[in-house]
Amino acid sequence: MNRRTVSPKVRAAALSSLLTVGVALAGHTAAVADPVGETGTDLASSTSAADSRLESVTDIDDRHLVLEVYSASMQRVVPVHVQRPADTSVARPTLYFLDGATRSEKTDVEEFLADENVNVVSPIGGENAYWTDWKNPDPNLGVNKWRTFMTEELPPIIDAALGTNGINAIAGMSRVGTAALQLAIAKPGLYKGVALYSGCANISDPLGYAIVTLSMDEYGQGDPANMYGPANDPEWAANDPYVNAEKLRGTELFISTGNGLPGRYETLDGPHIDGSTATLFRQVYAGGSIEAVTNYCTHRLADRLNELEIPATYSFRNSGTHSWGYWNDDFHDSWPVLAASLGL
Repeated sequence: MNRRTVSPKVRAAALSSLLTVGVALAGHTAAVADPVGETGTDLASSTSAADSRLESVTDIDDRHLVLEVYSASMQRVVPVHVQRPADTSVARPTLYFLDGATRSEKTDVEEFLADENVNVVSPIGGENAYWTDWKNPDPNLGVNKWRTFMTEELPPIIDAALGTNGINAIAGMSRVGTAALQLAIAKPGLYKGVALYSGCANISDPLGYAIVTLSMDEYGQGDPANMYGPANDPEWAANDPYVNAEKLRGTELFISTGNGLPGRYETLDGPHIDGSTATLFRQVYAGGSIEAVTNYCTHRLADRLNELEIPATYSFRNSGTHSWGYWNDDFHDSWPVLAASLGL
């Protein structure tokens, strides 16, 4: 692997050069196609709000990179995994796929998209914080300004560094899918398409708040009161995709869920069960219970979108638990919707 560091001197020189030819760096205007060069000088343009910047690039192979992006709002460096398009001769769109590290291990997303002309971008680190801005620092999770990072800091850096065409979509599963919807309502129009797999859009009603709390107990170990305040704080409703569904108007939507009943992957040779009866038991009972709840949430979201006459593509499976095998299938099913939103 080859690591390239972008020095301040090189950054300033390249920025001056790009400004001379009129490339807009602060917004989402596309840079020239595939500017990821051998020396790293052209990556110097990759800056955004309040001095968030690209610190370094690690080449994994000719299609895969890890970008180290400094977030000014969180004062930390965020690793961002990238798969480049099949053809980089012209500027291409970007699919932000959340939960990147786990996703790459448990799905075939990268292989499925290997022949597609899309940048696949997966930042790492915000999954346990719902990829949102927290009201208060958390003892376990620290300072979380992930909404700012995903909507203001990262997109201009990605557009400049990868030479994108500025068209984006976003996808995620479970709590990360909820986050994808939250990011879409936070900045309408930034993401032309959103795919939600087995997520619960409601976060501000008692059931939704309980789901967030359980998720924190199981994964994030953060205090939900530090995210949007106590359960009755108006910030919960302000960030609730169900409540703010009107902000999804004009966005291409794919929304899927199972119903919690055992299906094709509840077997000892199912994906990631590896013959373990204990793993299978958890997937059937815990995964089944969780998916039954997301099924309820998803039908409520569908009713809300239908009430507002906002179109969406739905996949209500007649079986399936809260598990990776189904989400992999859901991604395949969602690709035509995402591809259309990306202009592919």
